[in-house]
Amino acid sequence: MLQSVGIDRNATNGACSLIAARARACKISQSVHHTSQAGGRQAVGMVANTANGHAKHSSQSSEHKAGSAASGNSSATTLKPARSSDRLRQRAAASKPEESDMLRSTGPRGRSIKDDEKDKLELSEAGLLASSGISETVVNGMTNGASYHSNSRLRRTSGSQTFLSAEEKDGLVAKPVEEDAGAHSITQLSVKDRQAFGLLVALYLLQGIPVGLAFGSIPYLLRAKMSYSQIGVFTLSTYPYSLKLLWSPIVDSIFHVKTGRRKSWIMPVQIIVGAILYWMGNNVSQLIEADVPNVNLLTSLFFLLVFFAATQDIAVDGWALTLLSKENLSYASTAQTVGLNTGYFLSFTVFLAFNSLDFSNKYFRSTPLDYPLLSLAAYLKFWAFGFFAVTAYLAFIQKEDPVAADDPDMDTKKVYKIMYSICKLKNVQAFVLVHLVAKLGTATNDAATSLKLLEKGLSKEDLALAVLCDFPFQIIFGYLAARWSTGKQPLKPWLAAMWARLGMAIVAMLLVHSFPHPPISTTFFLLVVSCTVGSSFASTVQFVGINAYHTQIADPLIGGTYMTLLNTVSNLGGTWPRYFVLQGIDYFTVATCHVKQEDGEIFVKATECVSDHGKAACAALGGECQTDRDGYFIVSSLCVLAGTLLLLFFIQPAARRLQALPQTAWRVRLDGGTRRL
Repeated sequence: MLQSVGIDRNATNGACSLIAARARACKISQSVHHTSQAGGRQAVGMVANTANGHAKHSSQSSEHKAGSAASGNSSATTLKPARSSDRLRQRAAASKPEESDMLRSTGPRGRSIKDDEKDKLELSEAGLLASSGISETVVNGMTNGASYHSNSRLRRTSGSQTFLSAEEKDGLVAKPVEEDAGAHSITQLSVKDRQAFGLLVALYLLQGIPVGLAFGSIPYLLRAKMSYSQIGVFTLSTYPYSLKLLWSPIVDSIFHVKTGRRKSWIMPVQIIVGAILYWMGNNVSQLIEADVPNVNLLTSLFFLLVFFAATQDIAVDGWALTLLSKENLSYASTAQTVGLNTGYFLSFTVFLAFNSLDFSNKYFRSTPLDYPLLSLAAYLKFWAFGFFAVTAYLAFIQKEDPVAADDPDMDTKKVYKIMYSICKLKNVQAFVLVHLVAKLGTATNDAATSLKLLEKGLSKEDLALAVLCDFPFQIIFGYLAARWSTGKQPLKPWLAAMWARLGMAIVAMLLVHSFPHPPISTTFFLLVVSCTVGSSFASTVQFVGINAYHTQIADPLIGGTYMTLLNTVSNLGGTWPRYFVLQGIDYFTVATCHVKQEDGEIFVKATECVSDHGKAACAALGGECQTDRDGYFIVSSLCVLAGTLLLLFFIQPAARRLQALPQTAWRVRLDGGTRRL
């Protein structure tokens, strides 16, 4: 119900998905390192012997080497952590002799049936890892761009012919690593890895600060002074997190060599964010605390903050794979979860509570005062210095490994071409349309229910407490949903949860309609928490189900680009309706200002009689605002009706049809119909 308090869930957990998938792939690669070393060479030797018949021993040896080079034998190698999850998984898979591209029958377009089954299994494992991520409110629009370059080097065979990817043809050879079980807890990490883990937590925490403000706190602070239409304009500032895939190839391909691939972006971005926060802290009285805040200026400022935070996310996601040692890459997702969640909840839940005058006086002061424990100006300035301090640490203390000579030059044009090729697939186009309308039915509940509860009298600290109570349930639900969504029909729980979310939207309308005069009772507050948890449960199941399906259909050859494109569209499906929903609530609302006079009572139609500012203007006339028609119920009912019809006649049939398609229906043909990049 209270979905507007956080980032779209498919925007939140997506970031963890790529990190966790890569870490899992690295583990697989290391575990098969030694066993594949002998087996792979033996199998290649068999191929050489068969081809040469009665050749001499020296001829057999040379054929063995040539066969190894031609087949791209990766038996003794694993990819460097800078590569994506898909490359790591597939390199590990190729190292297994029984599943290499030697002496086996092939399926359509040179890929064996066993290949397709294996790709499906490995991608499903990656999705399961992603689903166990903690954050539902911060970490899932957040994935979309950091690893566009995670295109697989999976080998394609057609008969006796082997096709190599462009990177293999360029001579990019994986470097061997020694087998290591890795640390079982953070305390077992080496000193270097502990320092890297702490740095990653700090970087992700900083990223969560402006995000928590834009997605969480600021709309609630503005609600008292702005109409729903104006808040709808402010929500446009959150769009960069759902669209960062559009510029992520640029972040990965352009950098200053001496500074480092990742620091070239992280340091200037953090300086800019810190400067904006400091300036806003000095001018908060004119920006937010004014009687009529400048919504256009606020939207522009937070659009920049979210844009730079999304850019930092792209760079940090990539750096995480090289900061930690290969055997401990799994801790990158832990650092991301801890950091992002902490930053987001500091800027939303914690800040709203300590910014509340009632909360401060009730729990921390024996003598009530007229100001809260934490002002917005002080909070903004504090974190501005936090950004500056971490940037100074990066500049003078933290070193980044130099770009290796065999690191690939990221071809930005090629990545955009791949995106276009994916979008031309008819099945992808149908799936994109499903994503764009799937969250329309619950758009009003997600965007406006919490604001409407605040308007009815729910205090900010009660709202923050409700969100805090929901947090541990997200962890439990994420685990359960992961188990339910690992079967052959991952969209089945996704569809069931969509019905549940539509039901929760109806319950939310009843809750708003029956909201009592404040203060609310404990029983009613528990109802609010229950609705929040119910919506969270359904949203978590939907996220895990759709993510599992994404991992199953993504083409392993270009898995990184494929996954981030699907996640981008999924996130956008929850973002684009918010503006129109909030505009529609004001459009359908009819409010009047009742002014009592000596000769009776007159009614003055109020242009804005919802916010505290509008009510104060009515009170200045000696009147009282009365809402004759609440647009919230109209827009929410229309959304639920549209969502139900779409689910019955379009989404459900389309999802079942798409789910039944073979994996080959999602494959992309590149370079004139071949499978080469």
